[in-house]
Amino acid sequence: MARSYHEEQNLEYAQRIREICEDMPLWFIDFIRSQADVLTPLTRFNYCIDARIFFTYLIQEHRDFYGYAMHQITPAMLGALTHKDLEVYVEYLGYYIKVDATDDEQVETDGASQELEYENGERGKARKIASLRSMYKYLYKNELVQANPAELLSTPKIHEKMIIRLTPEEISRLLHTIEEGEGLSERQKAYQKKTIKRDLAMIVLFLTTGIRVSELAGLDISDIDFETNSFRIVRKGGNESILYFGQETAEALQSYLEERQALGTYERQSPLFLSMQNKRINVRSIENLVKKYALAAVPLKKITPHKLRSTYGTMLYQNTGDIYLVADVLGHKDVNTTRKHYAAMSEENRKMAARAIQLREEK
Repeated sequence: MARSYHEEQNLEYAQRIREICEDMPLWFIDFIRSQADVLTPLTRFNYCIDARIFFTYLIQEHRDFYGYAMHQITPAMLGALTHKDLEVYVEYLGYYIKVDATDDEQVETDGASQELEYENGERGKARKIASLRSMYKYLYKNELVQANPAELLSTPKIHEKMIIRLTPEEISRLLHTIEEGEGLSERQKAYQKKTIKRDLAMIVLFLTTGIRVSELAGLDISDIDFETNSFRIVRKGGNESILYFGQETAEALQSYLEERQALGTYERQSPLFLSMQNKRINVRSIENLVKKYALAAVPLKKITPHKLRSTYGTMLYQNTGDIYLVADVLGHKDVNTTRKHYAAMSEENRKMAARAIQLREEK
């Protein structure tokens, strides 16, 4: 039986975890293995990346680790680090230059390794602190260290960014650009003519269901049910869910699938959206596709698939006023995640209500 997209992704992350762990201490491999039942493969992969950054920093920057290889780092060595040592590491994460890049990160120019610059903002630092805490918690719980300095680290305050979303007029321009190719270069138009129905179906699906880009990339034709106008997706974290769509979306999908049948690329178990090479389209290609059309239609806004998701969330909340419904459809586990994104809209609605009532006419 063929594996699903989600299963393929998990296997790929599992393989990449193994590759990174080849250079890691045995105790760290035990730690990653212990998280298999509680964390997704993607999260465990990110833990491996974060640990590699931390160990590399210690070897290059901390005097007690000079001359050691990563696999030689022991729990006792980490246990000797202080809260101050870890604070210096977090400060280092703000900006650092790495010369000896790993195979994943290496950039070569004329056969020589190029210096790579890295920056971590609030969110990047917060994630790496969370990884560090989890690793130290494991060491402390298993009595491999006597103290847990990571527990004392302060998480950076995360400042919420202004949500960028499309207005109804901008949505109309975006769809028109996909259909007519206005604003695209001649080279872009050559591709656009071949992929109009696919691209329109993808953008409409984003704007009418709030689907995540990874969820969209993972859809198969067999996930779509036109009897109920619904589709099955695997949410972030691995849970399955059913989302529904309206007639406009159904028509865009059916038109695209009719084209697939005419081209001989239609099979019930095949990916819903194909690349020009008739393979499952990947997340990066979808992001580039959205960027291409958005740059032509709304050049003053940096539009990504996530911004299309935010646009859907905004429209749904404006039309229903139900924050719990928005959270459920968007797949937010915590309604507070949804509320902090759309609370500003409620504030504006209250201001509009205050201006709507006038007891006396102005003279």
